[in-house]
Amino acid sequence: MTTQPLSALQIVATARQKAMLALSFLALSTLGMIHAANAQEATYIIVDFPGSTTTQPASINAKGAIAGSYNDANFVLHGFLRAPDGSFTTFDPPGAAYTFPASINRVGAIVGAYTDAQFVAHAFLRSPDGSFTTLDPPGSFDDPGGPGTGATAINGAGEITGSYEGKPNAEGRIAIHGFLRSRAGIFTKIDAVPGAPVTVPTGINAEGAITGGYYDGQNVHGFLRARDGKLTTFDVAGPTNNPNPVGINQAGEIAGSYDDAYGVPSHGFLRARDGTVTIFDVPGYTQTVPTGINSKGEITGWCENTNGLSHGFLRAPDGTFTIFDPPGYSGTGPTGINSAGTITGVVSDGQGSIHGFVRIEDKR
Repeated sequence: MTTQPLSALQIVATARQKAMLALSFLALSTLGMIHAANAQEATYIIVDFPGSTTTQPASINAKGAIAGSYNDANFVLHGFLRAPDGSFTTFDPPGAAYTFPASINRVGAIVGAYTDAQFVAHAFLRSPDGSFTTLDPPGSFDDPGGPGTGATAINGAGEITGSYEGKPNAEGRIAIHGFLRSRAGIFTKIDAVPGAPVTVPTGINAEGAITGGYYDGQNVHGFLRARDGKLTTFDVAGPTNNPNPVGINQAGEIAGSYDDAYGVPSHGFLRARDGTVTIFDVPGYTQTVPTGINSKGEITGWCENTNGLSHGFLRAPDGTFTIFDPPGYSGTGPTGINSAGTITGVVSDGQGSIHGFVRIEDKR
């Protein structure tokens, strides 16, 4: 669906298989558990960077500014900023061959990753004034074609999290560590548990709490790092596999997906601040994959039906779902939601081209 590079967790995750859930779409619709796409008025805007071949929004902030990437006519990937008025700015960090924006905060600072001419991945910060800072934590390894360094999220205070490839040890083994970069530029290494070969933070909230996943050599688990550095690991209760946290909001709620005991992807989960986990599936769909959570506890993501077609969903705090697709498009894949409930993501036009979209609810 996108051309973004695989995360470390995606690389180590086992191959997934599809399966149907034994649910009754009609019965649940009657009970009011799921709303059709037109059950709530919404305005859709298709987002295409001028002259691009594909446009892929990655993140949206409270003001409605969007950061993402686009392919030019030569299929080179660049970053873009779309202002709330719809105007575009293109950007690439100095020395970038390809640019992968990941997150934009409330003041318009953008973080992500870029690859240089040697295919070494570096993290970057683009300040609101358009200046760039390359973020390579101490001990990072310049490995051409390897995972390298990438920033995944930035909060309103300018604190940044992400992951980096460490230098090989005496045995030649390489570990992937998480990092926290303070606004002052100080890096702190994050390993979810001592000796974990892979730790990948995916979200940071306003108070500096970080969530993500780690690999222990056999399975993937979730983690929460409090602002004081205290680490808590977690799994979805029951015979489940590979929890994949994707974001944490101001209330400390964590959203993500997980596989069941048979490796069937994917189901959604919501972890409350007290550690209580609620699991959920969009009724009548074979996969449920959350991709973002906002300050109100609204969760967006995509769900897939038995025909392999994906649709966007919005899960309200009361657990009800709205399924949606921009009119005339398919393959809907939301990537972010802001505090107003405005959603951005990607769609297919059915002709092989990928476009961005914005979904704005008319009545909230």
